[in-house]
Amino acid sequence: MTGFSEQPAQFAGKKAKLVRVEMEEDHEALNLAADWADISQGLRKDLGQQVHGQWIKPIQPGNYCKETGTLDLYLPTEFSASWVQDRFSDRLSLAWKIARPDVRHVRILVHPGRKQLPELRLGSGGSPRRPANDSLAQSDPMAAALEGEAFATLTQGAANIDASQTFTSFVTGTSNVLAANAAQRMAALETPQFSPLYLKAATGQGKTHLLHAIGHAYLASHPSARIFYCSAERFMVEFVQALRHNQMMEFKSRLRGFDLLLVDDIQFIIGKASAQEELLYTIDALLAEGKRLVFAADRAPQALDGVEPRLLSRLSMGLVADIQSADIELRRSILESRLTRFASVQVPADVIEFLARTINRNVRELVGGLNKLIAYAQLTGQAVSLQLAEEQLTDILSANRRRITIDEIQRTVCQFYRIDKTEMSSKRRARAVVRPRQVAMYLAKVLTPRSYPEIGRKFGGRDHSTVIHAVRLIEELRTRDADMDGDVRSLLRQLES
Repeated sequence: MTGFSEQPAQFAGKKAKLVRVEMEEDHEALNLAADWADISQGLRKDLGQQVHGQWIKPIQPGNYCKETGTLDLYLPTEFSASWVQDRFSDRLSLAWKIARPDVRHVRILVHPGRKQLPELRLGSGGSPRRPANDSLAQSDPMAAALEGEAFATLTQGAANIDASQTFTSFVTGTSNVLAANAAQRMAALETPQFSPLYLKAATGQGKTHLLHAIGHAYLASHPSARIFYCSAERFMVEFVQALRHNQMMEFKSRLRGFDLLLVDDIQFIIGKASAQEELLYTIDALLAEGKRLVFAADRAPQALDGVEPRLLSRLSMGLVADIQSADIELRRSILESRLTRFASVQVPADVIEFLARTINRNVRELVGGLNKLIAYAQLTGQAVSLQLAEEQLTDILSANRRRITIDEIQRTVCQFYRIDKTEMSSKRRARAVVRPRQVAMYLAKVLTPRSYPEIGRKFGGRDHSTVIHAVRLIEELRTRDADMDGDVRSLLRQLES
């Protein structure tokens, strides 16, 4: 009887131990997830939204061995794991060691728990084709299926065009008018004078919007046209898939059958010699047949590292259209255009001015800030106000806010008007000196949080009433003197860039 009474107790003890182990594992997983959230946020700021979203965001913390200090990071495919390993492994390792000193080694692996996807099918119908390399499919079924699905998309000729990103919804200004006009020419009925078109812009300035707009407009004017939009990374995935499955002839014939090819983020094709060669041959074949090609990247062709000279010459042979950072006038126009979608929401002019002046890194953050502010106001029933904007957009505003000093303003104004910086504090009253000094006072009030007395002290100890007079005078001159308004706009662009 004693033996029987001990067995339930032993069983209960083992069960309790298992529960404790599971609780410890869950606790460790939560700690890893919290640390990863902080690390990921820091990497997003360092690498930019686009690179982070494409390569870093999919990472999932996995197993962690306390004895060896080894942490596994999982990615969904071998391609992405290899890419992250080559380019970001050192940065990830350093970030984890800072966050958790007990982490000594970081391994980047393919997620072990992937599920088998449907077998590859080419075209819109027909029987499934077994990959020529059976060992690849068995060892990495998810990667093969993912890549097969991607290649099937390409061979079917899907455009992947976002119908909301059109020329109508693209707001133009001095910083992007060349690129916008070139994009419209590329989509027009008549044959463009230049091809390929290469759009160069930093993250969030509208190059992807223009790619989709070209595809949308071209399809409207050429209903039977075959259009394909993809990223350079997607192009490489599909190229590798075709290579592995002995389908290069289908890949080439389908790819070169498109009337319009749109390739985004071409900078990510660097270092892949075989993919570069295939892209080179595709460009030559499409151009020889009068087809249209558009590429987009975050840097000029000459700044692409690891691109072979022949491909570099093809990318540069058409028109390279640069999209500069949106100036404040364009940022205002973009916000006002966006407001037409929210007719029922009242957004005061001072809020628009605040957002346009403060969120100046890229257009995507600007629009995102407005959307977040309006959504919060609608969900909470509050009115949109300057105070609400400052409270709810703290992260965006702090990331964009660059501290401009009065000394910096004085230097910039003196260089612009070609006078010595000592004139900012001198007692001279010659018009050639007084007007630049008044412009500098005006800019100091507009661009810094300094009070009138503080500004006056920076200008040779002048009285606050002198600063008030200067600010009001320049405001008035801007309304009736085009030259003065042009000078101030130019100075604002220099100081805010």
